[in-house]
This record gives sequence, structure tokens and C-alpha cells, in this order.
Amino acid sequence: MKKIFHLFLFLFLLMNGFAQDNNGFENAVRRAVEEHIREYPQSTLKDLYKNFFQDVYGPGRLLNDTIAAKNYLLRELASYTEIEGKIAEPTGHRHNFYRVNLSVIKNNLIPFDLFFDAFMQSAKDFKPVDIEDWKKEWHRIEAVIRFMQLPLTDYDKEKNEIIGQLNQGKYIGHHSQLFNDNYRPHYRIISTKVYHTLILPAINRNAD
Repeated sequence: MKKIFHLFLFLFLLMNGFAQDNNGFENAVRRAVEEHIREYPQSTLKDLYKNFFQDVYGPGRLLNDTIAAKNYLLRELASYTEIEGKIAEPTGHRHNFYRVNLSVIKNNLIPFDLFFDAFMQSAKDFKPVDIEDWKKEWHRIEAVIRFMQLPLTDYDKEKNEIIGQLNQGKYIGHHSQLFNDNYRPHYRIISTKVYHTLILPAINRNAD
């Protein structure tokens, strides 16, 4: 009888721990989605997907060619004059990275070389998850988003496109045209560690 009691107690604690972990995950995802939609109400599922996958993969995919990455950044900086958006905002529900607005360079808050070095270091310091693990996590994230019943444009169409892409082993997502038209994003992904040790102190020094 004592063995049976201990077995039931173990199973109860195991299931209770699983429920708490699952609730913690769902709450974190919900908060991240709510924050994103509050800031960017014209977002679609593609934009939410991009926010969450950036939290896992960061900027590494962009840095196979350092010279090309630097030249692309220089061209982007020269391509626009109107500055919009927050200086920085965390990605996803884990907050592994920040989206740092290129306005920090344009407004002379950060030297170009410091910013680019931070960008490079962010890619080198972080090890992304396996795509199969990411597929499983995205399915859990999407289930939370679906349950929230947000009025997202072309939800089912974009959901199927994302699933098809992941089934081909491709994790990279892009902002929707609706997002680009409304918010004209210009940013780079910087790891949270690098953001707090290099980027934020420079911003604070030069903002005084």
C-alpha cells in the first residue's frame, strides 16, 4: 500500500510540475504576443512568427559574409531618412535578443563600428536550437496565438505557409507587407547580453 501511495504521489507531482511549466510557457507567449500587438496592431501571423524565431536564431543567418553584412547595413542606413520606432525591444518570450533600431546610429547614440561589432558578437556567442526542436516549439506557440483569437489578417493562409516552410527545413521568416507598409522597420538583432554590456551603456552615455 505504501508503494502504491508513493507512486501516486510521484505521478501527481510530475503532472503538477508539467502543468506549471506549460502554464508558464503559455503565459510568457501570451505576454509577448500582447506586447507585440500593442506596439504593432497591423501585424499578421508572419510578423509574430518572425519575432519568435528571431528569439531562437538571432542574427546568425546574416553573418556568413562579414563584408557583405557590413555593406548591406551601410546601404540600409543610406536608404532612408525618416526615423520611426522604439530604440530597442526584446524578441519573443525568452528575450534572448533585442531588436535594436538603426536610429541609434543615425542619431549618433552609437558609433557605427561599435554597433556592427555588437551585431557580429551576438551571432558568434549564441547557439541556436535544432530546427526540429524549433518546429515543436512553434506549434506550441501557434496554439497559444490561435487560442487568443486575434483578428490577424490571412491567419490560416499564413499558418499553412509557415508550416510548409518548416517542413522543408526552412525557419527564416519575413515581415508581412502590411507590417512593412505601416512601420517601415530598420533594425538589427543584438543578443541580450551584448545589448546590456555594449549597446545600452553607449546609449546612456551619449543620450546625456
